[in-house]
Amino acid sequence: MGTSLINPIAFAIGPLEVHWYGLILGLGALMGLLLIIREGRRYGIPQEFFMDLLLFGVPSAIIAARIYYVAFRWPDYKNNWIDVFKIWNGGIAIYGALIGAIICAVIYTRYKGYNFWRIADICGPGLLIGQAIGRWGNFVNQEAYGGPTDEAFLRNNLHLPDFIVNQMNVNGVYHHPTFLYESLWNVVGILVLMFFRRRHFVRAGEIFMGYFIWYGIGRFFIEALRTDSLTFDGPTWLASIVNGLWSPMTWFGFQQGAIEPGYGNIRVSQLLSLVLVIAAIVFIIVRRKTNKNLAHYSDPIVSTRVAGGEHVTEQEHTDQQTASSSHTQTEAGSVEKPPLERKE
Repeated sequence: MGTSLINPIAFAIGPLEVHWYGLILGLGALMGLLLIIREGRRYGIPQEFFMDLLLFGVPSAIIAARIYYVAFRWPDYKNNWIDVFKIWNGGIAIYGALIGAIICAVIYTRYKGYNFWRIADICGPGLLIGQAIGRWGNFVNQEAYGGPTDEAFLRNNLHLPDFIVNQMNVNGVYHHPTFLYESLWNVVGILVLMFFRRRHFVRAGEIFMGYFIWYGIGRFFIEALRTDSLTFDGPTWLASIVNGLWSPMTWFGFQQGAIEPGYGNIRVSQLLSLVLVIAAIVFIIVRRKTNKNLAHYSDPIVSTRVAGGEHVTEQEHTDQQTASSSHTQTEAGSVEKPPLERKE
């Protein structure tokens, strides 16, 4: 933890210690949920649906995130099994969390009769809010920071307040606040996604893919600044491609953070970010070309199950869509009637 000026323990109740890390992650999840519920109301989706989704999704995300992290840092844990469960000390990989959350969401939305892509679109901006806030847990734990930098760069170039600059002093060496870079990038991403989701041309699934594109681009460039990246041994040519794509950052005075020796030469999150950005773009293009009748983001969202758990027939589902479309509301509170079928 080095020279951390913030006590990672927020308070204690008897022997139970409550860490800031957990509180901040919880706050991020709550704020994301509130945004998701607000958008879900426009489509008549009950808030209990999203609350239950969060209830199942958070544990799934934490478990998968920890498994992901431990798998790439196995030498640190193979002789210390008890440390595997100490998530309050950090070590939660966001891509692992996404894998766990997506698996849970696919199962839960199918069970409730909703189209996964429509629900995922609503959740996209909420995910970014959770991540933007959650990164401050890394700040308190004094982890996930970047390589060394000058105090003058933090104060004079970035104009950061004292409490951030001082916390970035680790054992007498100042470091890049990569947690802050990613948090701010995610905040801008929230605004971008919320802007595009109101555009007529956006199809189902594309806001969720936009989330991966936006987050992936930011994470690719920010990850290389860090000194605690999960890595693996890959071919030299692949490492050269990744480093070459990142090299424009040197024009702005940034340098890559050191990779711990013995773990590999390619940062897992960097490569995965690159793959996800490309895959999301290809997904959008191919899906539009192969399916001309994709639902729009603004189209009604109706479950194929009724309250009793029975499947709705195709005709009943069509009738529900017609009824739902007549009550769809715009952001300003006016009533709009989006057609069920649109001509290109």
